[in-house]
Amino acid sequence: MGGMLAATAALAMATGAPAQDYARYSDDAIAREMAAKVDAEMIALVPMRDGVGLATNIYRPKDAKGPLPTLLWKTPYNELSYKTATSRRALEAVKRGYAFVVQNERGRYYSEGKYEILGLPQTDGYDTLTWIAKQPWSNGKVGTVGCSSSAEWQLALAAQNHPAHAAMVPMASGAGIGKVGPFEEQGNWYTGGVPRTLFHIWLYGVDNPLRAELPRGLDQPTRARIARYNDLDAKKPEVNWFTQIRHLPYADMLKDLGEPPATFEQFTARAGPADPAWRTGGLYHDDMGWGVPALWFNSWYDVSIGPNLALFNHARAVKSDKEASANQFAVVAPNTHCAFARLGPDFQSGDRDLGDASFDTDGQIYAFFDRWLKGDAKAFPARTAPIRYYTMGTNRWQQATQWPPAEAKTVRMYLRSGGRANGVGGDGRLDATAPPAGEAADRYTYDPMNPVQTIGGADCCNGGLITAGAFDQRVIEARGDVLVYSSEPLTKPIEVTGFVNAVLKISSDAKDTDFAVKLVDVAPDGTAYILGDTILRARYRDGFATPAMMTPNTVYTLKPTPISTSNTFLPGHRIRVEVTSSNFPKFVRNLNTGGDNEREAKGVVARNAVHHAGGDASYIELPVIGG
Repeated sequence: MGGMLAATAALAMATGAPAQDYARYSDDAIAREMAAKVDAEMIALVPMRDGVGLATNIYRPKDAKGPLPTLLWKTPYNELSYKTATSRRALEAVKRGYAFVVQNERGRYYSEGKYEILGLPQTDGYDTLTWIAKQPWSNGKVGTVGCSSSAEWQLALAAQNHPAHAAMVPMASGAGIGKVGPFEEQGNWYTGGVPRTLFHIWLYGVDNPLRAELPRGLDQPTRARIARYNDLDAKKPEVNWFTQIRHLPYADMLKDLGEPPATFEQFTARAGPADPAWRTGGLYHDDMGWGVPALWFNSWYDVSIGPNLALFNHARAVKSDKEASANQFAVVAPNTHCAFARLGPDFQSGDRDLGDASFDTDGQIYAFFDRWLKGDAKAFPARTAPIRYYTMGTNRWQQATQWPPAEAKTVRMYLRSGGRANGVGGDGRLDATAPPAGEAADRYTYDPMNPVQTIGGADCCNGGLITAGAFDQRVIEARGDVLVYSSEPLTKPIEVTGFVNAVLKISSDAKDTDFAVKLVDVAPDGTAYILGDTILRARYRDGFATPAMMTPNTVYTLKPTPISTSNTFLPGHRIRVEVTSSNFPKFVRNLNTGGDNEREAKGVVARNAVHHAGGDASYIELPVIGG
């Protein structure tokens, strides 16, 4: 995932050069420095076990003495051509004493073969490491690095524990996770069994089964020469996604644009998150091993912060490789997808000022690699905290030995009302006291043709439909189909750091519908900053392998996957929870029929209820530190 957004934003974090320095150098200046300092072999074909060649650029220091550690950046994007961005990234690595290898996944640009999402990491990734380790310029140690798609393929590779795979820096890597802990999102295809719409947009740009290819048998100098004037970068017609996103059936979204059947249709045909077909690709699942020290970079407003933190915990718990499990480190910042280069003073996310979020991302990446690829134990000390994270509200970096921090204590707050929690002007409240028997349920009507709009939050790669970040939610809180529950203004700060769990008692007159939950920090002036959200399709309430329709007006228990955050609710602020049945266009609308939702074109209105009386209490559980 991530598209050129990821490649552009990741440039600063992976090259090691401060972002403000880029404007100082022209393309010609970079080219001159490359010519003076770098030996470059362009568009070499690295052979895979099935005979397919993967297009690869190799950059090495001129006049290097002795074998070199290598950094591997694998990508589905157009990053192997003669571009300044690629040159800068390579130049910085070379200046730091590394060989730098950039490789296209199979089926992309100059690489041979048929494209498959994640690029066959368990075979192609493994074979590439073997090839690098055998080169005369290699010291046998390889570090994998990259953000978004350049990180996601690293996960399944780490399970192979290749002897040359010395360290890895996966950044925003959630789309490489199949199932981990409570998250069964299959590479971000789902959240709570609800498909995310980002994928049809991303695949429109990336998946190109009718792509142009170079003829087989060309020698490397000829391929390199062709790359100077033809980058094989298909330019598809522009799409108005704001209109196209409403197309029904959802499964025909790309077919309606004239696209040939490809990955989108293949994945949409699968029977939910538990379909065994999800085990056939390049996704990492938590019954696989883990064998590589890692420095994880994640973000509060990224598409899969929850699964990423769960995988960090899983990698630390795997005991088959004690060195790897003891050397997992994570950084969680307040930025959006792959925007680590933007961390700095006066940082702002959406509508919210978040203070000085400065972090030496580049320095930490190279320090980590220096430790594991060069044997410099002092570069990244063993005493480094396992997890460093940015707490919003108080706007400061903190650290902990585990996630969630050991001192976090669960505090339960109940959803309460007099039966009229509809909208911010209703009587919904968050209360530490459990509701009595007989407290009235909150009811609302969900019309899939008039869904609740997504405003901010955690997302990426969706063609501009959604801008991720801490945006004000008051526009949608005015709707009657959004239930709003707020605490009283706080008299002291409350830090919430960890996984936030919601438990809802619900009913509906529909066979199936969705329930979406949002956690919000409300400032004294009423500004309602989103912290995170989650969603669950009701048919999956008993597990993704056992979908079941609802009986009208029967009360069921829903437990969506956790929201992940670190935020201090300051004095005068309120803690708020929103509950509704849509979050569009982030998530595909439930048409409420109980049928094959992604293949239907007509929906029905659902009359939904959230219960909070006696034994049917609905609540959230907050991981509170201090207080």
